[in-house]
Amino acid sequence: MASPSVSPFLILVAGQPAAELRRHGGFDHWIRVAAGLDRDDAVVIDVASGGELPGFDAFAGVVVSGSAAMVTERQEWSERTSAWLGKAVAAGLPVLGICYGHQLLAHALGGTVVDNPAGRRMGTFEVELLPAARQDPLLAPLPERFPAQMTHVQHVSVAPPDAVVLAKAEHDPCHAFRVGRHAWGVQFHPEFSAAHMRGYIRARARVLVEEGFDDRALLRQVGAAPQARRVLRRFVHHSRNLVR
Repeated sequence: MASPSVSPFLILVAGQPAAELRRHGGFDHWIRVAAGLDRDDAVVIDVASGGELPGFDAFAGVVVSGSAAMVTERQEWSERTSAWLGKAVAAGLPVLGICYGHQLLAHALGGTVVDNPAGRRMGTFEVELLPAARQDPLLAPLPERFPAQMTHVQHVSVAPPDAVVLAKAEHDPCHAFRVGRHAWGVQFHPEFSAAHMRGYIRARARVLVEEGFDDRALLRQVGAAPQARRVLRRFVHHSRNLVR
């Protein structure tokens, strides 16, 4: 059990890694390790498998994982989680959405998610912070440009009303945003290591080639992304130090 003096974090699992990578654990394990959380510091609910969503008061914050699903499919579990996220943000619970979680959070708060007209992004690519990020609790210490691991087909085409857009990437003008003081979405994967990223490219090699990509070139371009990885630990630190 987590220490009674320290509220655990909630990890909402919206999908599983590519089958070839599941020997390394699920997204919840990757998130917990990158965030520096002990096993007892996290409660995991698999929302994609119908897991029941809890109340908000028992948690320091919530992280929503990536998924192979598409927000635009409007699956029952996804729409139910979207409604829950809207209420969580209104209640002041710190939220961090990753990739699918980023898109789902945007959808929950009134933004728009569509297929990216530029197509799939998979590999290590540059993120560029926008001026608003210089005052952001999570992103302010990061360099203006830094590499991050990415794998997505859809993106946030219109940020939620009142959102502050914090970062962009090539073909993706809303790569990170914040709504209010404590709710963030990031399109990149801070929980991915370079090994995870290479595994994804190998697992999706056939699809990548069919879509006109050079999978070997993408593999060569994969590199470490320590600055992107810092975002999870900063979210944990920020959430634990809030007075609510």
